[in-house]
Amino acid sequence: MEPFVLANESVRLSVPTVRDIDAIMLACQDSAIADWTVVPSPYRREDAEVFVQRFVPEGWSRGSAYNWAVREAGTADGPLLGMVGVHFEGRAGSPDHEQCAELGFWTAPAARGKGLATEAGRLVVDWAFDPEGLGLAVLQWVAYTGNWPSRRVAWNLGFRVEGTIRRYGLQRGRRRDAWVGTLLPGDPREPNEEWTGPSEAHRSFG
Repeated sequence: MEPFVLANESVRLSVPTVRDIDAIMLACQDSAIADWTVVPSPYRREDAEVFVQRFVPEGWSRGSAYNWAVREAGTADGPLLGMVGVHFEGRAGSPDHEQCAELGFWTAPAARGKGLATEAGRLVVDWAFDPEGLGLAVLQWVAYTGNWPSRRVAWNLGFRVEGTIRRYGLQRGRRRDAWVGTLLPGDPREPNEEWTGPSEAHRSFG
């Protein structure tokens, strides 16, 4: 699949380019991103180069991962504010009409607390379920236990947290407990239960 833009009145999503390499490097040196994602740590410029020049284009061409840079609405080449995408796990052997993928995202420190991850996630979720998009049967969200900002974004998008799975997540060679949530095509894209996490969760990461 060829990369394309997703946009609404709040954000514009486009594939990261070589102009974004330094911004990605700086963002991924933030402790919150290192603590809660699987990016290399310490994160070097070479890691950002590999991500932009190899991982992203190969994901699009193979249909295994679709990643976008989050930018301000209306700015074709605006500064990178975060990343959002979907990727497949164990796609081989699954019927085309029963595909499952995982939603992932992070937000640069200076762009947090503005609802950008939620807006970006909503665009990607709608495309992922659209029969003209990926036509997914289910979308998963996975976060290491304690990552309340990520859970807040998932809550905003309507994911149902199914529970905690012990040692489910693998981060740089170490197993960690993880929350797992699901979203189905017919589910409302809004919270389905009362928020029980910390009130400040939206101020970081998302």
